[in-house]
Amino acid sequence: MSSAPPPPPPESGEYLRSRVMVVTTNDIPGYRVERIHGEIFGITVRARNLFSNIGASFRTVFGGEARGYTRLLTHSRDEAVDRMRAAALAAGCNAVLAMRFDTGDIGKIMNEVAAYGTAVVVVPEHAS
Repeated sequence: MSSAPPPPPPESGEYLRSRVMVVTTNDIPGYRVERIHGEIFGITVRARNLFSNIGASFRTVFGGEARGYTRLLTHSRDEAVDRMRAAALAAGCNAVLAMRFDTGDIGKIMNEVAAYGTAVVVVPEHAS
C-alpha cells in the first residue's frame, strides 16, 4: 500500500501553482470562463545590495551579465506571481488571464515588480 506525498503547505509557491493557473493569453484552451472577478495583482519591492551595485558598475565598464541583478529580478518576478496567485485564490478564483509584469525603480536603490492580470474562475469545457 503506497501513500501519496503530503500536499505542500498552503503558503508555498508550489501549492499556489497547483491551485491557480496563470497565462499570458486571454483564454485557456479546453476551459471556459465561468466568472470574472476582475483585476488582480501581486507586488514585491526589493532593495539592491551594495555588492550587486558594485558588480553591476564593473559590468558597465567591462560588459557581461550582471548576475546579481538577474537573480534579484528572477526572484522578484516569482514572488510577485505567487502573491498574485494568493490574491486570486483569496478572491475565490482558480486562474489569472492576460498576466503581465510591470517594473520600476524606487529611489535608485530598490526595484519594484508587479504581476497583474484578470482573476477568473474557469471550468473544463466539457463540464456543465
